[in-house]
Amino acid sequence: MKRILMAGLLVLAVVVLGGCVAGPNTMVGTPDEEGKIAGFWQGLWHGIIAPVTFVISLFSDSVHVFEVHNSGNGYVLGFLLGLGAVWGGGGRGSAGRRR
Repeated sequence: MKRILMAGLLVLAVVVLGGCVAGPNTMVGTPDEEGKIAGFWQGLWHGIIAPVTFVISLFSDSVHVFEVHNSGNGYVLGFLLGLGAVWGGGGRGSAGRRR
């Protein structure tokens, strides 16, 4: 009985997490209204300001955390590096405790 319950929970977890998978961005490589495509440096900046942008986006329909008109992998790399710069990158968590 315990095995069936664990298997059921695993299947439920996979289904729930599968619903969170991002779909394709059809706007990659297409310019916005001003004719611009966000690249690495804009991705870096957007990653740095992401915590503030997220809070603002909760109250505004015109502010978004991620630019859909981007250059693809370059923008995403910059965005992730910017997030890592703000949040510390997680490297400190693996450091030994000082006495």
